Amino acid sequence: MARPREFEEGVVLDAAMECFWNRGYEATSMRDLVDKTGITGASLYNAFGDKRAIYQRALDRYVEGSVAARLARCEELPPLEAIVAFFDDIVSRSVEDRSRKGCMLVNAALDVAPHDDEFQRIVAEVMTRIELFFRDCVQKGQEQGAITSTMSAEELGRHLLGVLLGVRVLARVRPDRILLEGVVRPAIELLDISSSPRQRDH
Repeated sequence: MARPREFEEGVVLDAAMECFWNRGYEATSMRDLVDKTGITGASLYNAFGDKRAIYQRALDRYVEGSVAARLARCEELPPLEAIVAFFDDIVSRSVEDRSRKGCMLVNAALDVAPHDDEFQRIVAEVMTRIELFFRDCVQKGQEQGAITSTMSAEELGRHLLGVLLGVRVLARVRPDRILLEGVVRPAIELLDISSSPRQRDH
């Protein structure tokens, strides 16, 4: 009869996630994970697999707890307000990130995905999920007359994804609110039909 686990799986995954998030995949050793989670290497391996498997579980947990949760909150708002709220949250979290660990998903895109086809697929799928959120918000806003129609929803969705990634990377080295808000503001003004002289005249 198998012995019951003597640890909470979610607590251990949270600890592993923090370890990878702070140190990066390559710099994190199994010893680091043992020290951070407080359970033995054998228990970690039996429960989650090797370092790569633990990282995948930790990244999945980050995506669902951070990215998916933010999307769910913002999807409840009117289209333009949803996009503004999304970026406001990103900027605030970036400024408050004293350890400058950044976004674990973006870190994975830069550090792990280029060398691992499976992680490239995982990261790309989440990026697409975010892009579709932007696209859908823009499309709804265009239908409601709140967001400019000078460009397609697809083009603006891709543009917003690029702004997001730029903010996330820039914040790792210059987490300055004025700077980051200055990157975001032109993108929001591009969307807002009330700030577009060209469309106000029509």
